[in-house]
Amino acid sequence: MAPYRHFADKEALLAAVAEYGFRELAARLTAACATAADPRAGLAALGVAYVLFARDQPSLFKLMFGPTIAEKSDHTGLDEAGNACFNALRQAVEAAKFFDSDSDADDVSLACWSLVHGLSALLVDGRLAEHDLGPAEAVATRLTRLLSDSLAALGDKKT
Repeated sequence: MAPYRHFADKEALLAAVAEYGFRELAARLTAACATAADPRAGLAALGVAYVLFARDQPSLFKLMFGPTIAEKSDHTGLDEAGNACFNALRQAVEAAKFFDSDSDADDVSLACWSLVHGLSALLVDGRLAEHDLGPAEAVATRLTRLLSDSLAALGDKKT
């Protein structure tokens, strides 16, 4: 009963745990970008960090993104922490400068997030276990490089 002295209900407690997870993830994403050699490498490092977070914290990852917390937007701290993660991604995309347009940055951010989140979900759910793809970090590195190279090639064609 002690937790209910600090939280209104079970959902509020779980929202606080998920908020912690998003803050931890945002810190990892920011650190990954900061240590990279250049902005495009930073974006790739951010993607790898996202996948490794999911691999290292599968239950927390599922809580953060799954349906357990029905109304995530009702929890201000959780909403802000989740937005901080997306903002770290958005800043890394803008720094990578694949395209000149802000609307392109929105699409690139969504594409990057979709790639690493999808890969993370597949890993966490054990859907890649039957395939011999190698360690999660190696797979994430290959796929983020593939996406980055593809985006660079598309950006070159637009100019």
